[in-house]
Amino acid sequence: MIRIAVDAMGGDHSPAETVKGAVAAAKEFSFQIILVGQEAVIKKELSKYPAFSNISIKNASETIGMDEAPASAVKQKKDSSLNVGIALVKNKEADGFVSAGNTGALMAAALFGLGRIKGIERPAIATVFPIADGRILLLDMGANVDCKPQHLQQFGRMGSLYAEKVLHIKNPRVGLLNIGEEKEKGNELTQAAWPLLKGSPINFIGNVESKEILSGTVDVVVCDGFVGNLILKFSESLAKHIINMLKKEVKKNLIAQLGALMLLPSLRNLRKMVDYDEQGGAPFLGVNGVCIKAHGRSKAKAIKNAIRVTGEAISENMITCLSASENK
Repeated sequence: MIRIAVDAMGGDHSPAETVKGAVAAAKEFSFQIILVGQEAVIKKELSKYPAFSNISIKNASETIGMDEAPASAVKQKKDSSLNVGIALVKNKEADGFVSAGNTGALMAAALFGLGRIKGIERPAIATVFPIADGRILLLDMGANVDCKPQHLQQFGRMGSLYAEKVLHIKNPRVGLLNIGEEKEKGNELTQAAWPLLKGSPINFIGNVESKEILSGTVDVVVCDGFVGNLILKFSESLAKHIINMLKKEVKKNLIAQLGALMLLPSLRNLRKMVDYDEQGGAPFLGVNGVCIKAHGRSKAKAIKNAIRVTGEAISENMITCLSASENK
């Protein structure tokens, strides 16, 4: 049975929503779930639900807040839920770890505790975006704001493999995010990264502009973490803005309300597509262990889906595949 450790103390709505999501995952999936955090607090939350034989608790006396300095917090709080959860993976007591907590602290704990896959200089955060005909993967989404050309090459290789193995996209098309399609376009970083990606054993289709991200012409988009994080935050706010605008317009007159009733199934599907709760979590690609970051505002549904994504990465032997790819 796949064993997944879950940080019960991380995120804006922990531990209540985290435990609720873990219970939903235990009911739906055949995973062994280990809730990591303050045992008494977790037991109190679990008492609200029927007992599940595939849920256990690993005590961790400390927590790392969302506003704490990542590296120092990880070093000082040895018994934090982040450190204890990562240690479970390192010691082969768990096959993967999920947290909605402090992103920087999670990355620091993963790097200190698990290390990097050989051949990877900078692990990247990869995020799945829904599009009309499927999904695309973007990386890096914020782990590395200053990159070198070889880092983007490594992102491309890792992203391609994740898209193939976990997202089940055959021969995924990899594009380099740029301000134009010509290979001469861009800054020094993208110009130097282009030939490295072209020479990699991936289906590199060249530069893609931001307008192409959601067009379905590419499956994996590579960029540095500074640009990627801007795209991530803007897209989240834009999706909510569009939905709110539609709601306001619908309320203006009776005809619009009647039309909305007819379109209600489609509107619900649209909302589901842009809802990060449905996408699960973002993998830390390049870390030598399965580590999934859930959104800081995750509620139960998002936690459940983050656990699902973790199980998929484990069942597809993501770490073994990445290691083999980078050490050919």
